[in-house]
Amino acid sequence: MADPSSYRPKPGQIPDSPGVYKFRDEHRRVIYVGKAKSLRQRLASYFQDLAGLHPRTRTMVTTAASVEWTVVSTEVEALQLEYSWIKEFDPRFNVKYRDDKSYPYLAVTMNEEFPRVQVMRGHKRKGVRYFGPYGHAWAIRDTVDLLLRVFPVRTCSAGVFKNAARTGRPCLLGYIGKCSAPCVGRVSAEEHRELAEEFCDFMAGRTGTYIRRLEKQMTDAAEEMEYERAARLRDDIEALKKAMEKNAVVLADATDADLMAVAEDELEAAVQIFHVRGGRVRGQRGWVTDKVEAVTTGDLVEHALQQLYGEEKGDSVPKEVLVPALPDPVEPVQEWLTERRGSNVSLRIPQRGDKKALMETVQRNALQALGLHKTKRASDLTTRSRALEEIAGALDLDSAPLRIECYDISHLQGDDVVASMVVFEDGLQRKSEYRRFQIKGFEGQDDVRSMHEVITRRFRRYLAEKERTGEWTDGESASTDGASAESATVGNATPGNAALGNATPESDTTGNAFAVNAFTEEDGRPKRFAYPPQLVVVDGGQPQVAAAKRALDELGIDDIAVCGLAKRLEEVWLPHEDDPVVLPRTSEGLYLLQRVRDEAHRFAITYQRTKRAKRFRASPLDEVPGLGETRKQALIKHFGSVKKLRSATIDQICEVPGIGRKTAEAVAVALAQAAPAAPAVNTATGEIMEDEEVGASGTTAGSPEEPVSAGASHERRGQET
Repeated sequence: MADPSSYRPKPGQIPDSPGVYKFRDEHRRVIYVGKAKSLRQRLASYFQDLAGLHPRTRTMVTTAASVEWTVVSTEVEALQLEYSWIKEFDPRFNVKYRDDKSYPYLAVTMNEEFPRVQVMRGHKRKGVRYFGPYGHAWAIRDTVDLLLRVFPVRTCSAGVFKNAARTGRPCLLGYIGKCSAPCVGRVSAEEHRELAEEFCDFMAGRTGTYIRRLEKQMTDAAEEMEYERAARLRDDIEALKKAMEKNAVVLADATDADLMAVAEDELEAAVQIFHVRGGRVRGQRGWVTDKVEAVTTGDLVEHALQQLYGEEKGDSVPKEVLVPALPDPVEPVQEWLTERRGSNVSLRIPQRGDKKALMETVQRNALQALGLHKTKRASDLTTRSRALEEIAGALDLDSAPLRIECYDISHLQGDDVVASMVVFEDGLQRKSEYRRFQIKGFEGQDDVRSMHEVITRRFRRYLAEKERTGEWTDGESASTDGASAESATVGNATPGNAALGNATPESDTTGNAFAVNAFTEEDGRPKRFAYPPQLVVVDGGQPQVAAAKRALDELGIDDIAVCGLAKRLEEVWLPHEDDPVVLPRTSEGLYLLQRVRDEAHRFAITYQRTKRAKRFRASPLDEVPGLGETRKQALIKHFGSVKKLRSATIDQICEVPGIGRKTAEAVAVALAQAAPAAPAVNTATGEIMEDEEVGASGTTAGSPEEPVSAGASHERRGQET
């Protein structure tokens, strides 16, 4: 625990102007980012008597080892820089809203020649119109299915669209009138784009125009005794009204606004947002956060606004944002929102009427979300803490293993041998730290030797970082026997810190070349393989554990515990022990080890199958030096199939544009040496297909990557390790 007075700047060094400041720990990791109207006054508040500080603030300043700041000209610039640094460094003591799901949006790809309507998740793309977010993807599909009667916009993927254009036959939706079939030229690109724009207008809330227009067309058709057309228009009107009914009117004046409510207690806070467009609730989302810093409701609102609109521009930021409390000061936040929208944005607290009533509904949702989260979280925190304590007791560790790394080897009968490394911190997955390995030291199947190679490679990299940054004493090196690697408590977890999942930054980039220690670069970003675990788990029994321990001993690392979890009886094996440690079947520690082992196995199997699929798609032409993808496709297009290419003469191969005589000779030699592939089978019909029907990749067109029967496929998967 650091003494804040040891790194306190002199009062005259701190400028009395707006700016953003960063606290760093002893490993130079950024642990807190803040902004201030006056840097001198704000930083002075952190260096008062520790007894007068809020407990969370006291924990932060005693964890920190230095503080630095950047001066800006305005408070709006400070707000923008604070958001950028929080996103970049992921400081563990800052409020970070989290959610366990990715909300789906209804997206229209207006950046394509023929716009497509689809469900999208994740980061927003340029040129795509988004509507939502929605609570469930099925709600989007139901709405789209109703609207396609009136706005028959393309919904198919690029592959289906190209195939329909090639064959001249539209998909099923084109036949039943729910797609205008631009793929076969029923409408032009301009006409289809107009349909997509009308679809977007309707989803944006401009519904009355289309309803009135269709009603007039229906009346005109009935007067002209075109009753079938009138009936179809009547059904279209009903479909639109049904789609509108899914979002009830909540604000009669067709307001575009976002309503935000906060429910909080001493430790956590939940935020709920309702997106209202055209007076109707068009989307809803929510976050939960640990209150790892001393914050007010206004501060929580400010952080939520940063996360909600930090990547948004234009109409994605509404004209009006209604909140339960205003940030202090409110002017920079309001000015920042105005800049992002490009026009005035009103940020205020609703006082009366429909908006206040709707805000009460949003508040009830926030309270319910916090209650539900606490029910789950209380059990989860208790369980994870107990699991880590049980593991520490069973393995006779000095402290709970805050960082666990697990390794698994995977192959298929000795081919495509790979390994995986997964990381759990404080009992939670840390996917940004996962790594994959290809076994390079030897050929064939040897799990013990493979495990030794992987552990050696991983920790040699760790020691190389320590040696490069000067953490080794004179005369030591990463390869010297007896060299001792320093052990660090990952994340500097402090008793009472509820943010267990925020032990280390998310980023895994190496950053600048100059580093100050084995953990992070000068700018606070973590380096690859820089964090040592407290426990290494291997998937296997005594031989695998012995191999892992031997690898660590050869590198001179003696402060990292090793164990193995055998699948058969779920026994925990320790180095140099003849008998395993048997944890009770109801043990939370055993359950956590199983989760870690199963995640490593899943990650390894996924990588191994990817490599195997790539190998199955290989072609004899891949072995020709200097023959790229373009010229391979030119050869196949010229001759029609690999079989015909194999029977061609060198002179005939030279006739292909871009193929010289030397390359033609190499192609002929490669095809002559390659054994003819087994007959391809159409899995849909069971018939044997000629080579002309087989693509250049060596797999049957339209067939899966592994053209085997279901029974054979099951048998082969059972042989994977």
